[in-house]
Amino acid sequence: MTGHLTITDEDATRVITLRRPEKKNALTREMYRAMSEAIDSAQGDPSIRCIVITGGPGVFTAGNDLEDFLKDGTSNTDTPRASDAVKFLYSLAHNTKPIVACVDGIAIGIGTTMLLHCDYVVASSAATFSTPFIHLGLVPEGASSLLMPRAMGHQRAFATLVMGRPLNAEDARSAGFVNAVVAPGHTEAEARKVAREICALPAEAVAISRKLLKTPPEDLTRRIDQESHLFGERMRSTEAVAAFKAFFARKKG
Repeated sequence: MTGHLTITDEDATRVITLRRPEKKNALTREMYRAMSEAIDSAQGDPSIRCIVITGGPGVFTAGNDLEDFLKDGTSNTDTPRASDAVKFLYSLAHNTKPIVACVDGIAIGIGTTMLLHCDYVVASSAATFSTPFIHLGLVPEGASSLLMPRAMGHQRAFATLVMGRPLNAEDARSAGFVNAVVAPGHTEAEARKVAREICALPAEAVAISRKLLKTPPEDLTRRIDQESHLFGERMRSTEAVAAFKAFFARKKG
């Protein structure tokens, strides 16, 4: 387990908490591996009926650590996009347990696209959602190019994924991928309440019904692979490397 992530099992719920506040919970490869393991190990455990993913109060996640992106984009190896992130996405695609996410603050990049794999999303009124892939010279990931148009229609998905327009909590609820909006600081309590409600339902009926509702895992992983291949190519593009360098130059300035 990484120091930037905590996993706790409470009653029938596994709670995955991102804990890297100094970097706005930006995701490292170690964090991806830990999240993947937490999800995978819950699959065969009948005592775990639901999973909650939270970033704690004030932030969800700033997405992938851009320093990793810059290293990958400028390295001399032919390694494709970080396999740890893809493994995490595979874990989400193959997951059979209901996932409740609670977002209190920013959800950037994969911080937004992972929510499309969740079953119930609680956001605070301070939450914001953005997918600035194209601004970084990249392409969408996490099967978001498949799931987001299905959730909110092509036009809104285009504005979000291609134009990079951010959404606030009410926008996200109107778009269909946030269920409830609560006051800042109250997302986790609401998420745990929802998890208890899910855990009280007949487990087999929930699992079968969820499977009927979800996009088949093979469709998700096929799109994840397609996006990941293009993402890896784009990370080495002149556009992307220039965008990463400009980002870090602005931070230093």
